[in-house]
Amino acid sequence: MSISTMSRPNTRSKNKRHRTENADDPSSGILRKIHLTGELSESDISQLYLLWKPTCHGCRVNSKDSPNCFCGLIPPPNGTRKTGLWQKLSDLILSLGPDPCKDLRSSTDTPAGLTNLGATCYANSILQCLYMNTSFRAGIFSVEPEILKRHPVLDQLARLFAQLHSSKMAFIDSAPFIKTLELDNGVQQDSHEFLTLFLSLLEHSLNQSKVSTAKTVVQDLFRGSVSNLTRCSVCGKDSEASSKTEDFYELELNIKGLNSLDESLDEYLSLEQLHGENQYFCESCSIRVDATRCIKLRSLPPVLNFQLKRYVFLPKTTTKKKITSAFSFPRILDMGKKAGSPPESDLMYELSAILIHKGTAVNSGHYVAHIKDENCGQWWEFDDEHVSKLGFHPFGENSSKSSKKLETLHQVDSPVKDEYVANGDHVDTVQLSVSNTNMSGHEEMFSSTDAYMLMYNRIGVKGCEEKSHRTSRVDDMDLNTKSCVLPLHLSEEIQELNTSYVNACEEYQVRKESQVGYLTERREEVKSILSSAPVKTLEEPYCWISTDWLRQWSDNIAPPPIDNSVIQCSHGKVPITKVTQMKRLSKTIWQKLLSKYGGGPTLTNDDYCVDCIKERAGTSVSADDYKERRASLRELAEAALSGNQPSGNSYFVSKTWLVQWLRRKNADCPSDADAGPTSLLRCPHGDLLPEQASGAKRVVVPENLWLFFYEIANSMKPDDILGCFAFPSDSVPCEACSRDLTEVASLEGTIRAAKLRQRQNHEKLIQGKSFALNPGVKYFLIPSWWLAKWRTYVNTTGKNASYSLEPESLEVIIDSLICKQHSRLLEKPLELVCKRGVISQKVSTTDGLTIIPESDWKLFCEEWNLPEAKGICAEIALTNSSSGGLSGSCKEMPISDEDLKCSIDEANDDLEARKPFIRTIPEICESCIGERESCELMRKLNYSDGDICIYLVRGKEVPRSILESTCAASEPDRRTSKRSRKTSFGNSINLNVSGSTSIYQLKMMIWEAFGVVKENQKLHKGSVEIEGDSATLADKNIFPGDVLWVRDTEIHENRDIADELSEQKAESQLVEEGFRGTLLTSDVFIQDT
Repeated sequence: MSISTMSRPNTRSKNKRHRTENADDPSSGILRKIHLTGELSESDISQLYLLWKPTCHGCRVNSKDSPNCFCGLIPPPNGTRKTGLWQKLSDLILSLGPDPCKDLRSSTDTPAGLTNLGATCYANSILQCLYMNTSFRAGIFSVEPEILKRHPVLDQLARLFAQLHSSKMAFIDSAPFIKTLELDNGVQQDSHEFLTLFLSLLEHSLNQSKVSTAKTVVQDLFRGSVSNLTRCSVCGKDSEASSKTEDFYELELNIKGLNSLDESLDEYLSLEQLHGENQYFCESCSIRVDATRCIKLRSLPPVLNFQLKRYVFLPKTTTKKKITSAFSFPRILDMGKKAGSPPESDLMYELSAILIHKGTAVNSGHYVAHIKDENCGQWWEFDDEHVSKLGFHPFGENSSKSSKKLETLHQVDSPVKDEYVANGDHVDTVQLSVSNTNMSGHEEMFSSTDAYMLMYNRIGVKGCEEKSHRTSRVDDMDLNTKSCVLPLHLSEEIQELNTSYVNACEEYQVRKESQVGYLTERREEVKSILSSAPVKTLEEPYCWISTDWLRQWSDNIAPPPIDNSVIQCSHGKVPITKVTQMKRLSKTIWQKLLSKYGGGPTLTNDDYCVDCIKERAGTSVSADDYKERRASLRELAEAALSGNQPSGNSYFVSKTWLVQWLRRKNADCPSDADAGPTSLLRCPHGDLLPEQASGAKRVVVPENLWLFFYEIANSMKPDDILGCFAFPSDSVPCEACSRDLTEVASLEGTIRAAKLRQRQNHEKLIQGKSFALNPGVKYFLIPSWWLAKWRTYVNTTGKNASYSLEPESLEVIIDSLICKQHSRLLEKPLELVCKRGVISQKVSTTDGLTIIPESDWKLFCEEWNLPEAKGICAEIALTNSSSGGLSGSCKEMPISDEDLKCSIDEANDDLEARKPFIRTIPEICESCIGERESCELMRKLNYSDGDICIYLVRGKEVPRSILESTCAASEPDRRTSKRSRKTSFGNSINLNVSGSTSIYQLKMMIWEAFGVVKENQKLHKGSVEIEGDSATLADKNIFPGDVLWVRDTEIHENRDIADELSEQKAESQLVEEGFRGTLLTSDVFIQDT
């Protein structure tokens, strides 16, 4: 054989395990010997129970064919499994629950975090700012226990501060404090509002204390005073109200259009000119005069808080918007000049905390705090439970080089120098001036797009001979509270909490070590048992054990008792049919397992079941005989199926059944498929079905083959006598069934003849094409849908002819087209098309009335037994001129006899000047059609579940296919994809909407699908732009199946849709709740004891 003619080797099944044929299987011969002699030897037992199989070593998987194979029950060395005893130790340890040691605080020098209960980051950030102020912390710690008992909020604050101070946990549960304040942990609030209300509450509660450092700690640290100074421009005197002072706890500064803290302070303290209608009435001058007004800083607190007004109100949309521009502020702030203090005064402040609001939306986002440790000067980021070390820079040591942060560091080495402030992805040039400080002309500036609140601590008071009582008290507090030792009542409580936490850690470690030790012991046990389990020789006593239980024992951490019941036969012994479901192990190992895990029963080497073996031997011999007989008769069955007529006696069998019998694979023994060789040939009367009947095809087989079929069928289903009823080859078919089949065939023949006659009579109409129409010729109208249904019926032939549905009676359909009230036509004909002087009608299979020639109508009347007079006549007419009236107007005029005599060229010119239309008899009932269309329109507008297609168009030109598809509605029941698809000109998506869906809601859906903000969307249907966000789709005549297109104008800045949704949710509330209903707005601060 040449190389070119050699076929490629088949490697498709090279790795498959091939079944052992019975001819090569030694157990087959042993079973036949046992069946014939009834004797059973030790050698036979060894062969049948596979005892002769060698002990395996290093198999990849466990072998079911060998009871001596214990491989694959455990993973290889260093291997693991997903579950059970052999999974990774780290995964097993996870089942013990969370490790409390992971929440261990490295040292009390590292600040602890606070848990976020959902949306409580605003409170967590403020609490951390207050706690990190050692003076405030000391004041809270010095409150008397009896005062704490009377004020629940103050008590919870002291406990929280104590845990932050000395707890061994890395983060503290803030739930008791939040619950005591009755705050809603699922609602985001404004941190500035929280601080204002919380300090007010603390001020009232601490007023009950007799400890001076605690009684007025809020006022001493945070309260300053200002006055509104109004000065007459004529006499130069100040108003009486100018001498009055107002307290403040923070200064609210505008930042819109301003770049730095210095500019905001200048704007806050700037002069306001009062003139015109705003003139001031001067008491000294006794007239209204021009004046100036400004805010005067009278006293500044040790802790100066600046609230940056990042939220501005937009009157046009009546919503709030966050200002995200960069804002710079210094590390050292000189308030001496701002306060107008004498040159010798020293009002130097150092930056101590920055409250940051991340996000662009007003009513959402996330608060974090960057706070400086007063003792060591380190900066920390407090992000709820997570506390990160920033070093000696408020935004991290390398923040100026990091592209992930918006904050950058600026250093000015000269009195005036251009600097660059990072603002998102671009930089702005600003002028930063150096204050006249004692810092060698060096000033550090920081910038942030999210800084919401700034806290500055006063560095010290020098050069003042007299100090106020409040200042001296604060200074004394600073000297005594640098370490902030816990009071006894709080120290004992924290000690108990720490002891409980340490015990929990120790208990977890004990459980972990115990679990790891137990797992190690179990793994060693499994390895030891499986290595000693195999039986060395055939003479050694052994026991049988279930493979399923052995797998559970080797896989599970806590195995169940031994269960050998699954490998027992009904006689309580071990059958050979279970040899693949059990293992043979030494008696010593069996005793070890039984004594430790219990269960049973014990099945030894003497518990083989003789009865089951003999039964299996008989079954095996019968199966062998069946295979031999089946193989010997297969050629006869194939010959019969090919049409060879046997000599001698013969019988009918079902052709379908015989084909399946021959195709059957793995036919080692009789099965249910051998039953019913003639069940398909028996008619309801008990006789032979005619061969023309459905499924009654038969094959003639010789007598010996039939006897084999009959014997096997009876053995499988002895009660099914009818399924193997004998039909000799000379059997006569059932007369009644033959008569019925003849009648059906005759009826089908009549229908076929009628269809053929109609196809011949309507040779042109059957094609469904338009044809030329001539004025003055009489035509008739038929519903388009009925004509399409008739074409399908007439053209259906062959096997499917009997299943095609005949159209409804044409007479009934024609009658339904006439309205009973006016006796006029309820449907309109399809529109006419005039092209190159030829008039034709548009084609449709669903809508309108179609014109047919008079000859076809007369033939329909004969075929459907319909009077010709019932027909709806139609005539082509022409308007008087090209500007003639519409169909049905008084200007319509039928074509005259003179027109018919014109030449073809003159007729074509006339058609171009005169518009053709259809005149019907009876006339069209416009009132009924208008009423019906109005109802249909209302039904369409009230849809509740429909799909529309939206195209996002990129580029200047809108594709013509989109503009044309806008007018075409899709099928209402057609399934459409909701997934966005890419096209050559953009993306498209199907959206599920209703008639009541507003344009605003539709734009929000488009925003979510394509990422185009609603302000940038130009939405169109065809060439018409869709405007008015409050209008509904029904108002804009947008129906299911419509195609809309949208273009991104890219005018407005992109933002997250979550911000719009959160703002929409907040605006839906008529009254802003804020902290209403909490203790922050309640008048009750004291709890009765």
